Amino acid sequence: MMLLDADIHQRWADDKAIVQYLPERYKDDGIVAPELLYRNPGGFLKQDEVSEGGGKPGSDTQKIVEDHLDKHDIDYGMFTGNSWFNLGALPNRDYANELARAYNEWLIDECLSVDERFLGSMYIAPKAPKKGAELIREYGSHPQIRQVMLPGGAEVPYGRPQYWPLYEAAEEMNLAIAIHPFSEGHGTSNPPTGAGHPNSYIEWHTLLGTYYMGQLTSMVTEGVFVEYPDLRLALIEGGYGWLPHFMWRLDKNWKGLRSQVPWLEKKPSHYIRKNVWFASQPIEEPEEPEQHNQILDMMHADEILIFASDYPHWDGDDPMWGLPPMEDEMERAVMYENAMELWDLPADPTDLN
Repeated sequence: MMLLDADIHQRWADDKAIVQYLPERYKDDGIVAPELLYRNPGGFLKQDEVSEGGGKPGSDTQKIVEDHLDKHDIDYGMFTGNSWFNLGALPNRDYANELARAYNEWLIDECLSVDERFLGSMYIAPKAPKKGAELIREYGSHPQIRQVMLPGGAEVPYGRPQYWPLYEAAEEMNLAIAIHPFSEGHGTSNPPTGAGHPNSYIEWHTLLGTYYMGQLTSMVTEGVFVEYPDLRLALIEGGYGWLPHFMWRLDKNWKGLRSQVPWLEKKPSHYIRKNVWFASQPIEEPEEPEQHNQILDMMHADEILIFASDYPHWDGDDPMWGLPPMEDEMERAVMYENAMELWDLPADPTDLN
C-alpha cells in the first residue's frame, strides 16, 4: 500500500537561511514574525529528532528522509513549513510578501532538492493577494510544489473577493490551497475563538476547529467553489470530527436561506465533498472504536480524509499506529488515494513534471 504524509514540518537551522534571500532593504531586519502566544507545557518537538549538530527537530532534511520517509516507507511527504512563520499576522504587506518569496527560494534550493519524494507548500502573504498570485505563478510551476499555504488566522475570512486572485492563480497552476494553524490570535489577526482570546494552550488547541469552521463557511457561502470549480482546498491540523454536524447544519440553513446565496445551486455539502480535503491529525479519539468508524462514514472520509503525521511534533501520529483499524477500501483512500487526487500526483515520484 502506498503512503502519503500531508503534514511534515521542516524548519531552517538558522535565520540566515531565509535572510540571505531577502532584498537588501530587509536584510538588516531579518525575520520578524509574531510567535505563538499559547505555550504547550510539554513543548512542541520530539527531542529524539534533534540533529547530530544540535539543530532543532525538522532542521535536518536528510534526517527527515532517514527517520521518517525511509523508516515508514512513505512515498510522498508534504512539507508544510515552520508553524511560527506567521506571515498573515504582519502589518507590513510588502515585507511579508518578501519573506514569502525568500521562504519559497529556500524551500526549493535547500529542501525539495534533498529527495524526490518531498512535496512543497509554497508560502504567500494573505494581505497582499495580487502579489501572492504573482508568486504562485512564479513558483507554482516547480514540479514538487503542489499547494499554496494560507495561515488559519486572518483579518477577514477567506471567502471575501479580495483573496480571489490567489484562488484564480492556484486553479490556473493546478495547485491546491492549504490552510494550517498559524497566527490565530497573533499580531494583526483576530482572536482565535468567537468568545475572544483564550487563557491557555488547552483552550486554544481545543478550539482550532472552530476557526476552520469560520473559514470554510466563508469560502463555501461566498461562492469560491462556484467561481473556481476546480480549486482544491486542504484543511490541515484542524481535526475532522466536527465535520458531520457542520455539513448538516450548513445544509439545513441553506434550505431555508438560499435566497442569501443564490449562486449556490447545490447544497453546501456538495461543494465540500467535491473541493475540500481534511487531514487526519489530530486524530479524534472517541470512547469506543466503532464511534470513530461512524464519524468516518458520516463525513464521507473515503472521499476527503488524508493521513497526516505532523512530524516532528511530539503529539503527532505514527503512520503505523495513528489511525484506528479501518476497512481496506477506506484505509487505501485515507492513506494515499485521496491525497493523490488532492495534489494530482503520479504513482511514481520520478514521473513528476
